[in-house]
Amino acid sequence: MSFSGKIKEELAEHVAKARHCNLAELTAILHMCGEFEEDKNGICTIRFRSENYLVARKCFTLMSKTFNIEADIVVRKNMTNGSTSYFMRWAGEELLAVKNALVQAVCCKRAYIRGAFIAAGSMSDPSKSYHFEIVCGELAQAEYVRDMINSFDLDAKIVTRKKTFVVYLKEGSQIVDVLNIMEAHIALMELENVRILKEMRNSVNRKVNCETANINKTVSAAVRQMEDIVYVRDTVGLDYLPEGLRDVALTRLENPDATLKELGSLMADPVGKSGVNHRLRKISEIADKLRG
Repeated sequence: MSFSGKIKEELAEHVAKARHCNLAELTAILHMCGEFEEDKNGICTIRFRSENYLVARKCFTLMSKTFNIEADIVVRKNMTNGSTSYFMRWAGEELLAVKNALVQAVCCKRAYIRGAFIAAGSMSDPSKSYHFEIVCGELAQAEYVRDMINSFDLDAKIVTRKKTFVVYLKEGSQIVDVLNIMEAHIALMELENVRILKEMRNSVNRKVNCETANINKTVSAAVRQMEDIVYVRDTVGLDYLPEGLRDVALTRLENPDATLKELGSLMADPVGKSGVNHRLRKISEIADKLRG
């Protein structure tokens, strides 16, 4: 099962204790997957359709807990692609509460976001990338969902995709927050484990890359030093160099792989790392003058 499917499976099992939260979640699902009709007598008819069994089951459960109304249910199998569609219909005056629900309390906002994700959301595999989205059919609906998510100090944005409007988050830390908001705690822990492993890998890679760069830099410097010393030796002889420079030149020729600190300790007249570096620079300047 995909990571997105695991989240929906977890959220489908979550049923709030408060009726107003169940109403908020139900409203979100029906805004995404339903149609509302109201006749002149104030009777509201709601039609629901989804190919996702979890969404249909959650919608039926919430409707049963929130309203004492029987549903007309139809299940159809598509013989072409093997998919199953679930259709449900309810009618009653009290259903206007679903159509006109005002979601204001923090707990109800959590429930609404949860319902919207169950009905029309998805999330990428966190081991590959961080991407959380809820697809809306209308811009006004997308703005409503975005603003509700952002009321929790997040930074959801909207992008147009074909004829739909997608509310999305791409920051790993913000996706962790939205999972917590929806109360998908198992998925949250799994995501955090993935993030920790990825961060450890990235940290190790950075360290290895840094060490590799330092090694390459050291090797390049040693090769250049050897070239300069050999050029001076073959051109004018090492006796051309002052005693201190000749000492470091001979030591480098004998120890081509040694670090500057090691060179300093191996010299006839030992010096520190900075002293070795200074003398090698002097030799490089002399070599450059001879080349010139």
